[in-house]
Amino acid sequence: MASIQFLLNNTLSSASDLRHSFSGLNGSFNGGRAIACVKTGVQAPGSGNSGKLGFSGASKEVMEAEGRVMVGTYARAPVVISHGEGCKLYDAEGREYLDMTAGIAVNALGHGDPDWLKAVVEQANTLTHVSNMFYSIPQVELAERLVSCSFADRVFFSNSGTEANEAAIKFARKFQRFLHPDQKQLATEFISFSNSFHGRTMGSLALTSKEHYRSPFEPVMPGVTFLEYGNIHAARELIQSGKIAAVFVEPIQGEGGIYSATKEFLQSLRSACDDAGSLLVFDEVQCGLGRTGYLWAHESYGIFPDIMTLAKPLAGGLPIGAVLVTERVASAIKYGDHGSTFAGGPLVCKVAVAVLDKISKPTFLDSVSKKGQYFKELLMQKLGGNPHVREVRGLGLIVGIELDVPASPLVDACRNSGLLILTAGKGNVIRIVPPLIISEEELELAAEILLKCLPVLDKTKSK
Repeated sequence: MASIQFLLNNTLSSASDLRHSFSGLNGSFNGGRAIACVKTGVQAPGSGNSGKLGFSGASKEVMEAEGRVMVGTYARAPVVISHGEGCKLYDAEGREYLDMTAGIAVNALGHGDPDWLKAVVEQANTLTHVSNMFYSIPQVELAERLVSCSFADRVFFSNSGTEANEAAIKFARKFQRFLHPDQKQLATEFISFSNSFHGRTMGSLALTSKEHYRSPFEPVMPGVTFLEYGNIHAARELIQSGKIAAVFVEPIQGEGGIYSATKEFLQSLRSACDDAGSLLVFDEVQCGLGRTGYLWAHESYGIFPDIMTLAKPLAGGLPIGAVLVTERVASAIKYGDHGSTFAGGPLVCKVAVAVLDKISKPTFLDSVSKKGQYFKELLMQKLGGNPHVREVRGLGLIVGIELDVPASPLVDACRNSGLLILTAGKGNVIRIVPPLIISEEELELAAEILLKCLPVLDKTKSK
């Protein structure tokens, strides 16, 4: 591995090397920041290398080493990322990519944000980890901020979104036991929905609708019923049975294909849960924290949960999750009911405070909303006439392009042309979740690359 690090370190050793690498190309630099990335040396599909990227010894060695020493859980794209700046990423060969993935909706402030970096360095120089055996100032500061800008009264910290949902499962069951201490037949079951994704640990996996995620690990947690997303009648009927501890729902489904709930659906869940004594849990791990142009996705509906789970963008790239609860729910949780060694550590909480302070500003959220609307209109204008494009949907900067064919060939073609995007749904949806700081010019560039690469789908259809 020492040789791998040497090769990577010497691929692009400085910003001046990077600028030199792109001299003569159609990208230019202003103050060390890339302001365009059309034709940056990434060969387009169908060009001289048949749409495949060429790799130096550095990338090949990293990929081969990964194959020898890592458990094979990831079907990675054949790119070794070297560094990033703003909304751009660079591979070990110096190619530039416009990042419309944001680390799967994580890097809300892009790569190398100065306020984010300042918080990391200052806190790393002060205190990194003490466990939850002691109080720490950044943890309390972050909890105070989350409470002040949400429906919640209290916060529990975890390390990820799936851990946040695991905590929500435990809190929901404990709440029912606390509420009915003498009742023998407690409400212990859960409702989840089609196209849902709540995580990969055993409890949250049981709430995830895709069977191929669950089946290799069955039996998972019992007592989960999957209903059609948006089916008001079926949900109300099951909630009224008195068996449901909590209903888990994403106001906007990310992994499931960028499907938005209707206000009527969420309102019906809220009223049915209130009537039956069930808890309503909003999973905003992907759609929360500014991505929709609202700080919380549920704000656009005016409907509030009992529990909300958060994670991805909260610390802008460092691992953190959070469970926000009302006082009513929190009153059921006692010392020892749940815990974590690493969760809510000083370093990650200090960074999360810096991220939250930036993305919660009304001007920042307004910019996300405007850019998202502009981008959707641009995509519909440029791509809407293509027969493979069924729908462009989403809110703010969580956007889905549904296709009538698998999306993977388009993802590959875009990557070869310098654009990084994701799939979602049943593999036929392009998921676009860029850093929230992305500019309109960069969104225009993304739309142009998508348009240029769309013909690759004709070949897919013919097969």
